[in-house]
Amino acid sequence: MKRIKIASWNVNSVRARIAIVERLLRDERPDVLCLQETKATDDVFPRQLFARHGYVHQQLKGQKMHHGVAIVSRIALGEPGSHDWQDNGEARHIGVRLPCGLRLENVYVPAGGDVPDRTVNPKFGQKLDFIQRMTRWSEALREPTMIVGDFNVAPLECDVWSHKALLGVVSHTPVEVEALTNLQQAHGWVDIGRSFVPAPERCFTWWSYRSPDFTKNDRGRRLDHMWVSPEAAGCVVSHKVLEPCRSWERPSDHVPLICEVAV
Repeated sequence: MKRIKIASWNVNSVRARIAIVERLLRDERPDVLCLQETKATDDVFPRQLFARHGYVHQQLKGQKMHHGVAIVSRIALGEPGSHDWQDNGEARHIGVRLPCGLRLENVYVPAGGDVPDRTVNPKFGQKLDFIQRMTRWSEALREPTMIVGDFNVAPLECDVWSHKALLGVVSHTPVEVEALTNLQQAHGWVDIGRSFVPAPERCFTWWSYRSPDFTKNDRGRRLDHMWVSPEAAGCVVSHKVLEPCRSWERPSDHVPLICEVAV
């Protein structure tokens, strides 16, 4: 039985982090790599570099500033598509079909600003609306699908370093958790991460740059996720969080996730 290795990473600028992206490709050799926050328009995306590593199949949705998503692969990709869940043209989603028939969706949910109140912070309202549009899409899904990326929500109490301290902090507020729970229930999505690292075990994917040494205070959050349709959950045979990447030179504040699917 063949396995497909799928990686997902909010890279926080693919060009600024290209050295550690190459390190990931050499060390882990994923078959498919989903990137978020590439901060690169399609014309400046490092296509040739990925191709030299064997990732000749590439689907890009680029944009300047803090957006942009990409899927690069050593195996064929079909039926590319993109949803405007932000409803303003921002490049936050791209999807493809893998040769095994599984649909793979790569998403970068907005962070939502600093104030968890949509009446005074429009960015927070946009985030909630984004997740609601994803929920409507999920309700209509009728095929095996995997969705990966930076969801910018830590849903469980154990998904943050302190539930009590972060209840009022964007990414862990009750209204965001409720929105993400509704999204998960809309399709019966299986949370791959928590399938392999059951709650309440520690599992973080993001640490702020503001922390001088993230390993000492360990104030992490689980903002990055891999979900799969219930009928395909049994095909996922492994999952890991590459926490050591947070200590690499010029790191992203997020670390990669990797799962393997048996086909």
